[in-house]
Amino acid sequence: MSVTKPATLTAAAVAEAARAGDATMFFGSPAALRNVVETASALDAAQRRALARIRLVLSAGAPVHPDLLDAVQRLVPAAEIHTPYGMTEGLLQADIDRDGVHAAMATGQSGVCVGRPVAGVHVGLAPLDAEGRPAEELLPPAEAPGTLAELVVSAAHLKAGYDRLWFTDRTSRRDTADGLLWHRTNDVGHVDADGRLWIEGRLQHVITTPDGPVGPGALETPVDTLETVGRGAAVGVGPRGTQAVVVIIEPPRGTEARRLTAGRSPLATPEFAAEVRAAAGGIDVAAVLVVDEMPTDIRHNSKIDRTRLAGWAERVTSGRRPGSP
Repeated sequence: MSVTKPATLTAAAVAEAARAGDATMFFGSPAALRNVVETASALDAAQRRALARIRLVLSAGAPVHPDLLDAVQRLVPAAEIHTPYGMTEGLLQADIDRDGVHAAMATGQSGVCVGRPVAGVHVGLAPLDAEGRPAEELLPPAEAPGTLAELVVSAAHLKAGYDRLWFTDRTSRRDTADGLLWHRTNDVGHVDADGRLWIEGRLQHVITTPDGPVGPGALETPVDTLETVGRGAAVGVGPRGTQAVVVIIEPPRGTEARRLTAGRSPLATPEFAAEVRAAAGGIDVAAVLVVDEMPTDIRHNSKIDRTRLAGWAERVTSGRRPGSP
């Protein structure tokens, strides 16, 4: 595969690499795993035997949906599957396995569960205000279960600093609670009453509606379960504090976007829009748009560029020529 296009990784390529190296462990981004699953029908018997020897699968870079984990498990039946959470500045912070993901997701909370903090990691919460700004004072998770907040972490294995980024470094480590060294992750989510971390998006992608801030994951996780959806992205359109919610859909592979739209417009058909709204968990969705392919990062092909999508959605909903995102 191209290292800048991990979403092109095939099941056959993984199997051949596993066979050549007698591998027992496999790491792949969610986008890579998705394509591995979608190309699994091309595997021969020898390649399937090579995958059957894998004992551990790890995936990170973006939240991983439990349906994808189940599909991967069918390819590597002997493997334990984990979706660790962390960041370049401090790996890892929390961990969870496939069974744990299912148990957590059954509670119906917003976002994707990434498990409990690993030994030596402390978590603080900086709750968001009505305009999506995180508080300066940290709260212990036990004092604010379920509260949408920026996640702040402390651990001995955090970064020493950012190279030539003085302001970023100072801003990220401005907290002094409990005498610890803290790192502002820029991830938003919540910690539940059982101490599990839930990721709902990035701070800059929080949607500030008249009813309060909404993490994109609150909509994306349930919408992504629809068979008519490859993956979805929720963005805000309009002034901060009064934003309307727009959901953008990438169809499943093999489905043309125009089959889900009304004519040449990116607006979804009324029937498809109604299906997406019904899955949105009671959050008011102003518009549903469809694109051929989501813009993503080149490193994992999994992090959706919601800022770019928000600008495109604003052009579409204001009646201007949208072009492509």
